[in-house]
Amino acid sequence: MISDVHGNAADLAAAGNGADALICLGDLVLFLDYADHSRGIFPDLFGVENADLIVSLRTARRFDEARELGRRLWAELDADRDTAIEQAVRRQYAELFAAFPTPTYATYGNVDIPTLWPEYARPGVTVLDGERVEIGGRVFGFVGGGLRTPMRTPYEISDEEYAAKVEALGDVDVLCSHIPPEVPELTYDTVARRFERGSGALLAAIHRTRPRYALFGHVHQPLVPRMRIGATECVNVGHFASSGRPWTLSW
Repeated sequence: MISDVHGNAADLAAAGNGADALICLGDLVLFLDYADHSRGIFPDLFGVENADLIVSLRTARRFDEARELGRRLWAELDADRDTAIEQAVRRQYAELFAAFPTPTYATYGNVDIPTLWPEYARPGVTVLDGERVEIGGRVFGFVGGGLRTPMRTPYEISDEEYAAKVEALGDVDVLCSHIPPEVPELTYDTVARRFERGSGALLAAIHRTRPRYALFGHVHQPLVPRMRIGATECVNVGHFASSGRPWTLSW
């Protein structure tokens, strides 16, 4: 079980070793590494100094200034923005999807581009979003993407659309999502020093359907990586980019 791969293809191929299946909860793309500003699409295009600057603005929650910096940099670059990003994302997806073991079950993160996934998801890689699948006799439900934020990442949707996907799952044994349920301890990032968006719909589903596990990523340095909500064990598995280690679910 992994989430927040963010370009770590080197460890991805071995992530499913010894497991019946690999489950990936999204954010394959590395746009900008907040720990190493030299890595990702942004510094490749605009250099490390500009990456340092935009990280400092975002960390200070000066989102308007960060967006203005982005607009200025793109205006100075002799390339179409959408084309340049798609080409860079395609290069990452080609490498990452080729590294997925068989079988893999995956859903999207908020920085992913869902429209491109069908081109790279070869047989043995099953993509699910608002859908269920049985693995080893347990029912897993998948909800991809994130909720709308000032960051405006590629796959953010409305609370209503997200809640509808959660509702469509019904009762599951394992609730898999990219973002966490809306619990302060699970949504606060201790390094970024901010609350990321969690889902109230996920939290309501946990209370209502009582899955055995709720698994998610998105918050890279959570205040609390694991906690119980009633009968449900909630676990953040979103450390793969930095650690290269999957979290194992066994029964």
